[in-house]
Amino acid sequence: MKRLFSFNFIASLCVASALLFSGCAKDKNGERIIFSIEDDIALGNQVAAQTDSIYQDKLLLPTDSRQNVKDAYAQINGIVQKILSSDKISYRQEFNYNVKIIKDDNTLNAFATPGGHIYVFTGLIKKLDNEDQLAGVLGHEIAHADRRHTSKALEREYGLSVLLSILLGENQNQLVQIGAGLATLKFGRDAETEADSYSVEYLGDTHYTCDGAAEFFKKMQQEEQAGKPPVFLSTHPGDEQRIKAITDKATADNCIKPVAPASETNYQTLIRNLTF
Repeated sequence: MKRLFSFNFIASLCVASALLFSGCAKDKNGERIIFSIEDDIALGNQVAAQTDSIYQDKLLLPTDSRQNVKDAYAQINGIVQKILSSDKISYRQEFNYNVKIIKDDNTLNAFATPGGHIYVFTGLIKKLDNEDQLAGVLGHEIAHADRRHTSKALEREYGLSVLLSILLGENQNQLVQIGAGLATLKFGRDAETEADSYSVEYLGDTHYTCDGAAEFFKKMQQEEQAGKPPVFLSTHPGDEQRIKAITDKATADNCIKPVAPASETNYQTLIRNLTF
């Protein structure tokens, strides 16, 4: 027992030292953060595995044998790849951005782990009208991962020592709690504003209109006004000022485009593929 304690203590010191030294330099976003990119990826992989386990009864996987599910993933991954073509995404090479679909038509939500694992509920997908709006949501979640908002929020919520212990393969009970709470993890106003802004920039490099996130937030507001506040709004407030800021930036960037008919037609196919 004493030897095991000593090993764990030394290992913790080694990891902590590495994290502290890596935090002395700025990351690609120009910010100082204790966690290295490798730590983001390792933590994200563990959290994603735990999230998969939590939602295992509802998770639709890319390896599903059903053709409609495969087609749905092909379409969503196609949207993601278009977004990832933007050179404004700092860690598009390092992070293995991927989307997983959770079959729950009653939940309007999406969230991201560190390192770029993104989860989208079928309820949110079915609420939208076209690919442009979904691209706005995905761009927003990619920004949370790329700007490392999720890592910072987890450190603020649970503390550095807890995240260190998880990276060391310990504290599995806490990992379960993090996986269960990730869908409702709250970000600060600055992080939300930044994610909105980068979503506009990412989509500006695609054929999608880059104010898709604004249209999405308008839909979320309608749900809230109807007395059915979505989970998404508990973590991503969608007030009028925020919608205006997205639209104003898209206008200033001259990247508001007409929604192509194919965007709506293809989207109806996506919804049919996710209707069981």
